[in-house]
Amino acid sequence: MAKPMIDPDALVSMFESATAQQGAQLKKAAADATLAALQGRELTLKNIRAALKSVSEAASAGAAKNISAGVDPQALLDNAVAGMDAALLKAVEANRVALGQLAAQGADLREKHLKKAIDDLDKFEDTMFAALKKTAEGAGAPLAGAWGQVLEKMQAGGTLSGAKASSTAEQFTEQMQTAMKTSRAAGLRAAQALAESYTAMVSGVLIGMSDALQSQAKKK
Repeated sequence: MAKPMIDPDALVSMFESATAQQGAQLKKAAADATLAALQGRELTLKNIRAALKSVSEAASAGAAKNISAGVDPQALLDNAVAGMDAALLKAVEANRVALGQLAAQGADLREKHLKKAIDDLDKFEDTMFAALKKTAEGAGAPLAGAWGQVLEKMQAGGTLSGAKASSTAEQFTEQMQTAMKTSRAAGLRAAQALAESYTAMVSGVLIGMSDALQSQAKKK
């Protein structure tokens, strides 16, 4: 699968020259860059973490050069994180669609790959937090405080993608457990019907044998 290249220099420049009024543009730029990094890779937690780290480092580098009067570095980073969160929401939706297709084809939780996909959804938020924490640790002193506040707020309130990922994982777990129970119930009903027909068949054979014996007795 070809990997679209994001332009980290362009992202650095945008955050470097951004004003306090450009929040929506920064959020969109971070979202687009994250999606570009994700779309050319398998959607594994490792690749998600790498994409988030690449985008957050570019935003951080730009913000570090933009610490001037009237520009709050935390606001710049908040917009970058919001953009990455928006991109991950699309990744969650992609997972939801794929899981729905698998469920429609009769897949269940006993399948290893499916169980891992659902387990990974529950780790989306932790993966994002780990990637941003790594970026924060590598940021210079001017941004240390801003990153600390961003991460503290994120840890306290969570992320939109994390909440959606967890609810999607829970929804499909319940759906597939119900499907498995329905399948087992159908199997039990089929087995019961077979057992009933078998006993009826045996009963019929027994009646036939009895009739034959009575017929032989009459002839004698």
